[in-house]
Amino acid sequence: MTARRFVIFLFVLALAAFPAMASAKAGPPAFTDLAKSAERAVVNISTVRTVKGGSFNNMLPFSGPQQGPWQDFFEQFRQMFPHEQLKPQKQHSLGSGFIISPDGYVVTNNHVIAKADEVTVKLYHAEKEIPAMVVGRDPETDLAVLKIDVDHELPVLQFGDSDKAEVGEWVVAIGNPFGLGHTVTAGIISAKGRVIGAGPFDDFLQTDASINPGNSGGPLIDMDGRVVGVNSAIVASAQGIGFAIPSNMAKEIIKQLKEHKKIRRGWLGVTIQDVTENEAKALGLPGAKGALVASVVPGNPAAKAGMQATDVILKVNGGPIDDSADLLKTVAGLKPGEKVRLVVWRGGKEIKLTAVLGERSEARLAQNDELEESPEMEASTALGLTLRPVNKEPEARALGLDKPKGLLVVDIASDSPAADVGLQVGDVILAANQRSVNTVDAFRNVVETDGKKKGALLLLIKRRGQNIVKTVPIGDKP
Repeated sequence: MTARRFVIFLFVLALAAFPAMASAKAGPPAFTDLAKSAERAVVNISTVRTVKGGSFNNMLPFSGPQQGPWQDFFEQFRQMFPHEQLKPQKQHSLGSGFIISPDGYVVTNNHVIAKADEVTVKLYHAEKEIPAMVVGRDPETDLAVLKIDVDHELPVLQFGDSDKAEVGEWVVAIGNPFGLGHTVTAGIISAKGRVIGAGPFDDFLQTDASINPGNSGGPLIDMDGRVVGVNSAIVASAQGIGFAIPSNMAKEIIKQLKEHKKIRRGWLGVTIQDVTENEAKALGLPGAKGALVASVVPGNPAAKAGMQATDVILKVNGGPIDDSADLLKTVAGLKPGEKVRLVVWRGGKEIKLTAVLGERSEARLAQNDELEESPEMEASTALGLTLRPVNKEPEARALGLDKPKGLLVVDIASDSPAADVGLQVGDVILAANQRSVNTVDAFRNVVETDGKKKGALLLLIKRRGQNIVKTVPIGDKP
């Protein structure tokens, strides 16, 4: 090979390698333009909430018969101020949100503004905060809509299609972590369809874009600048794991909140659970699919349609039902008053039923009205539970009990101590503070006496055939 040909060969080789070198050098995409265009529509949200003052004695250590060098000193304060009450305190919190319309509608999380006495919004690079009105909120999906009044059009963010978002795609989170306003972090969508126990409609996008306290309510944005998720939750003990409400779920909720100030969801009136392999065998079901009906609430749509405990709901309006979560989301996505076609498995064959849906938000009120007339179902307002005795053999078997006993959780108020500790509809309370409870009166008696005395209620629960223990605090929430 001549020297000239050798030089040409090296030149061609270099050209061939250049694209690979350029690609390797390129690395992750630049987020500069995306951040500049999107952050103008992201806002900081501040809230103020008045909390009750506690007892002066509660502020002191040595609440029990403990010993120490300061025991006598603090005991003197207890004797001097046995019932002294502290003044109500102002509690401040921070969150994030984003603007969805030029006239000032803002999206955030419900938990950011829940129970707030004052809500204010601070725009990008603004000095003053603007008072905000809560248009509507939905605790079950943790979404809320605010409205601010301004004399000019505001920059907005548009929603994208979260169903089309793929695991591995780049996303950007913008928000107010730890009060550090308009912070931009980047990462990828690391999983979809996550169920984390936050609510009945869990279907989160998981991301490793850094999300911290204060990011709640802020947008998760794709590379086209569209919102694919509303940042909502984190795993406190982990790094690089955050969760966002998918935009396709958020869009419908936000639309309803803007138009009606509340969410209207379909309601069947059943308690349900997943079908296990053993239950499928016992029922003669071809596979572990569908939603097993643990109980049917009297007077509700399912009862009127002829549904029975131990039925397995296989289809709704022709669409297959995979499990209990699928049924819940499907029915909740339908309108109250809508007639639905149901296919259930009973006695080794499929049976067709038709039900007219009630309204999920009104179901609790309807049950509470019934409480005054029926001794079989009553509500414990202190804990936010609606309960009734388990008194039939088929229902007991479906709930994993060896015989009828305990109290079935028919409904749970979304903002209640029971919901906060993770109780679920379909749980059976077998004992409270180590005392068996087979009637609502017995349960209420434990709550009012031993529960209030100790400030907590230890519940032995049967859930899907397994015993678990939950402790519910008694008294005002902090």
